[in-house]
Amino acid sequence: MISVDDYRDRVAALLGTAPATSLPLAAAAGLVLAEDVRAGVSLPPFDNSAMDGYAVRAADVGQAPVTLPVADDIPAGRVDVRPLEPGTAHRIMTGAPLPPGADAVVMVEDTDGSTSTVTISAPAREGAHIRHTGEDVVADSIALHAGTVLGHSQLGLAAAVGLAEVRVHRPLRVLVASTGTELVDAPAPLRHGQIYESNSVMLAAALRGLGCEVEVVRSVVDDVEEFRKVIEPKLADADLLVTSGGVSAGAYEVVKDALTGQGVEFAKIAMQPGGPQGCGRWQGVPVVTLPGNPVSVLVSFEAFLRPAILTAMGHTDVSRRRVRARLLESMSSPAGRRQYRRGVFTPSDREVTGVVGPRGGPGSHLLAAFTQANCLIVLPEDVTSAAVGDEVDVLLL
Repeated sequence: MISVDDYRDRVAALLGTAPATSLPLAAAAGLVLAEDVRAGVSLPPFDNSAMDGYAVRAADVGQAPVTLPVADDIPAGRVDVRPLEPGTAHRIMTGAPLPPGADAVVMVEDTDGSTSTVTISAPAREGAHIRHTGEDVVADSIALHAGTVLGHSQLGLAAAVGLAEVRVHRPLRVLVASTGTELVDAPAPLRHGQIYESNSVMLAAALRGLGCEVEVVRSVVDDVEEFRKVIEPKLADADLLVTSGGVSAGAYEVVKDALTGQGVEFAKIAMQPGGPQGCGRWQGVPVVTLPGNPVSVLVSFEAFLRPAILTAMGHTDVSRRRVRARLLESMSSPAGRRQYRRGVFTPSDREVTGVVGPRGGPGSHLLAAFTQANCLIVLPEDVTSAAVGDEVDVLLL
């Protein structure tokens, strides 16, 4: 058997790094910058008022209260601002450009709010309530560094410095295929011996959650020629093929039968659940083949696919947060295999991290238990049992 860590490295090596592409800001959320973003303008691009109030010379209001004539009105967006003459004030709105000659803004709350002559009740220090050019970002400086994940604030900054699009690592295009003659797509009625297909639904949702573009082929029957006929024409548009089912040691293992000798290697991984796996290239396209049981699919996604895909798309933080927690129930694990069990982690004031209890048994078919879990409890290969109160590793989902 291959260790979990060695197999994770194999999967990661398949994908490399996604190429860079230019995308509009609205399409770049969650993606990773492939190159630095330089500011096309300073932020702010001009000295402007931080308050609704009156632009003044600080020396003119030093002996407040004082009354000054209002010589001009400056709303935000005005581009033809007249200089401020000594002994006068300009009414000014938040964000409006500061007139030449002004060195302070008196907020409207410290005035009578008049529009012809204004009485100012409090003195203003030089520079008061002024946003200075470039105090946030200086023109031509690096506003965002390559490797930055583009969240809402980062996209807002890119727009503010004058960009309409950014260079990002392109989303991976993933083809997902579920296999098994027993599978039926809901809401068609089930016959005895059939089950509803769910793996492709889970995988597609998980992959889209990482920012991937996903195409799904559901419920391919256990026939090698049919599998190749359905999947091969779609490979040219895929960066990665992910299959579920058909990779174990029994008969009718369609994925294993179709791809053995075609560049994909199949192996047993020292883990539970998710032992039977395969990876390689088929017609030049990276392929990761997962087992068919739904919990095995989800655990395999967490252990192998999620970190590899995030790395390929430029992310550096690709691991789930790992904590230590005390067990609330005893557990057992097969010797020589890393066990992943669904669990519920609860932070505790009395513990360094918290406590955790398994949810459901180890069976790879117990999908409902996964929906109730917020973590995976990890028992290493050399641990066959853990007692109540023992500390264990926990991956927070």
